[in-house]
Parts: sequence; structure tokens; C-alpha cells
Amino acid sequence: MRKWLTRAVLPVCMLLLWLLLNQSVSWGQVLVGAALGIWLGWASMRLRPLKARPRRIWLLPGLVWRVFVDVVRSNWAVAQFVWRPRLPMSPGFLEVPLELRDPHGLAMMACIITYTPGTVLVDISTNHIMTLHVLDLQNEEEWISLIKRRYERTLIEVFD
Repeated sequence: MRKWLTRAVLPVCMLLLWLLLNQSVSWGQVLVGAALGIWLGWASMRLRPLKARPRRIWLLPGLVWRVFVDVVRSNWAVAQFVWRPRLPMSPGFLEVPLELRDPHGLAMMACIITYTPGTVLVDISTNHIMTLHVLDLQNEEEWISLIKRRYERTLIEVFD
């Protein structure tokens, strides 16, 4: 039963997205959206070599909230640099050693870093060192602590 439910999530989400984008809930749109959702869901399952095995999914809403708050704060900080170009800014590169090993967790970490304005993910090496470019790098240890405490710890609990 659980396997069936997990396979139904992607087609249902794609159907809802189709209906939302078309701004119509007519029978024709529902049928086309359902057909596309089932077909694209099946096709994408065939392309995935690894299956995600998240364990503590109830931790994800807290992570999403923290990312949302950090994105809003980072937008404000970047806006301050744009509005007041005379503010001192010290861009730089930063290396963060990661304990996270799961590829799905690493992908989520990459998305989180990329979504946050003022930070750019440059590389995650094979020895699990994440290289970032930070718009305002004042204190490297503070950045490393922030990433490990706010994001990596939760991702390890969910995926590893």
C-alpha cells in the first residue's frame, strides 16, 4: 500500500500543477493532466537510479520554515547592499566540511544554499567539502556553524 502511495504522489502533484497552470478544472484538462502526470511520473521513475529513503519526514516543515526565514533575511541584506552601495562588503569563498553523505540530502543542501540570496554553491567535492561564494564573508566560522546547525543537522536526521 505504501509503495502505491509513494508512486501516486508525483502524478497527483503534476496533475494539480497542470490544472493550476491552465486555470481550468474542465474534464478535458483533468484528463490531459492525469495522462501527462501518469506518463511523466512513470518516465521519471525510470530515470532515477537511487531511491530516496527519508526517515524523519516530520522534521522537514521546520527546515522549510528556517529556509524561508533565511531567504527573507538574505533578500533584505542583499537589498541593503544594492540600496546603499557604500556599505562595506567583503565577498569571499568558504569551505564547509560536510558530515552529510546521502545524495538526496546533498541535493537538498545544494538547493537551500542556491535559493539563499548572497550565497552561491560552487562545488561539493568527493571528500564532502562544500565550497561556497558568499557576498559578505565577515566570519568564516560563523557561516560554517550556521550551515551545519540550521541545515545539515536536520538533513542528516532525515536522510542518513
